[in-house]
Amino acid sequence: MRRRNLRRNMIAWWRDIRVLFRQFRVSLVAFVILICAGTVALRLFYVHPDSGTGIGWAEALYATFMFIFAEITLPFPQQPGLQALFFLIPPVGLAIVADGLLRFGVALFNFRERKEAWQVAVASTYRNHIIVCGLGRIGYRVVSVLLRLGEEVVGIEKDPTIPFLDELRQMRVPVLVGDARQREMLEQARVREANAIVVCTQDDLTNLAIALEARELNPGIKVVLRMFDPALAEKVQKGFGIHTAFSASALAAPAFAAAATRACIDYSFYVGDLLMNVAHTEVKAGSLLDGRTIDELERELDISIIMHKRMDAVDMHPAPEVKVRPGDSLVILASLEALARFQQMSDVPSGASSPHTALPSRPRRFWRRVFPR
Repeated sequence: MRRRNLRRNMIAWWRDIRVLFRQFRVSLVAFVILICAGTVALRLFYVHPDSGTGIGWAEALYATFMFIFAEITLPFPQQPGLQALFFLIPPVGLAIVADGLLRFGVALFNFRERKEAWQVAVASTYRNHIIVCGLGRIGYRVVSVLLRLGEEVVGIEKDPTIPFLDELRQMRVPVLVGDARQREMLEQARVREANAIVVCTQDDLTNLAIALEARELNPGIKVVLRMFDPALAEKVQKGFGIHTAFSASALAAPAFAAAATRACIDYSFYVGDLLMNVAHTEVKAGSLLDGRTIDELERELDISIIMHKRMDAVDMHPAPEVKVRPGDSLVILASLEALARFQQMSDVPSGASSPHTALPSRPRRFWRRVFPR
C-alpha cells in the first residue's frame, strides 16, 4: 500500500509539473532562449581583454546565468555587440524571472494554494476505482465504507464549504470541487476508467443528470443512484438499467457502498443495526473457491450459502459436503465484511495461501435459525 501511494504521488507530481509548464510555457521558453543565446554569443565572440583568448562553453553558460542576476563575472568586452549584450541580459533576464519563473516556483511548491490542481493530478492516477458524487453525510459515510472494503475512491463535491472535505483528503481520497454534471469534472475524476459511480446529492434531477452523463462517457460503468421519488426511481431503473436506492433503509451508506463494489449484490436489508446482503457469484477456475465444500466456505468465511446452481440443477439447500466447481453459481447471505472476504477469496489465485481466518460462529447459528435447511 505504501509503495502504491508513493508511486501514485510521483505520477501525480509529474503530471502537475506538466500542467504548470503549459501554464508558464511562454516565460520558460523565453528564459531558455535568453540563456542559450547569451551562452552561444559569449562562447563564439567573447575575447578576454587581458589574455586575448576566448572562453569555454561551461564558462559562457555560467557567465550568462550570472548576468541575469546582475552578477558580472567577466571583464567588460571590447566588441560593441557584446557590450550591448552585457547591458541587455540583466534587465531582460530579471523581467523574465520576475514574471514567470518565480511564480512557477511558488506555484510548484505551494500545494496549499494549489490544492485543487493537486487533487486533479492525484485523481488522474486512479484506475478501476469508484466515484462518489455528493460528499454530504451520506456521501462521506459511503466513502468511509468503501475504503474499509478496500476500494479506491475519487470524490466530487460542488460545495467547497462541506465540513467533510478536509477529513476525506486526510484519508488520502482525492476530492474534486465542482459540478459533477459537467463532463469536464467527470473526466477529471477519470470516469472512463472507473468501475462504478455513486450519485447521492440532495436533488433527484441532478443525480439523474450526473448518472446519464457518466453512462454516456463510460457505457459499462456501474451506476448507483440516490433518488427520493420511488416512482421516478423505478422508471429510471427500468429505462436506463441503473441501480437505484430510495427507501430510508436503502439510503444508508453501507447499502450504497455495497452496491458499488464488484460483488453482485441483489438485495440489502437491516436486522437491527446489522446490514445483511444477498449476493450471487459464479465460481472461477483457479480461485480459492474451486474445490472447497459448502461447509468449509460457510465456516471459514462466516456466510450462509442459500443456493447452489450447477448446470440447470438448482439446490436451495445444498448439502455441507458438496464441493464447489468452476461454473457453479452461488447465492450467499453475508455481512459487508464477510462479503469482502468472499470476494477476495474469489479473486485470489489458487496457488496463493488463503488470507482468511475463521470467525465466531454465533452469527452463523443465528442465520441457521432464520433460514433452516
